[in-house]
Amino acid sequence: MSSVRSDIIYIGKKPLMTYVTSAIIQLATLPIITIKARGQSMGVAIDVSQIVLRKTKPAFSIADIKIGSESLVSSDGRNRDVSTIDISIKRNTP
Repeated sequence: MSSVRSDIIYIGKKPLMTYVTSAIIQLATLPIITIKARGQSMGVAIDVSQIVLRKTKPAFSIADIKIGSESLVSSDGRNRDVSTIDISIKRNTP
């Protein structure tokens, strides 16, 4: 069984609208999802959340935003701190 949670969207290098479509599909069946990104992808995560809200307003809203950093080992063996962001989008109750 896979350990990947269906309520989390990890932002990578795919086109922006791929993540928007995935988020909207997941929100059709789930009450809350989380968009996660780190480093250069954080801007894409913010764009995804804003497009999803614009397309689904007023049914969904931002539930929570968390920012932080992770320590990663770069290809040259040194430790690097990379910024992270988690944006949670929830279904609004009528």
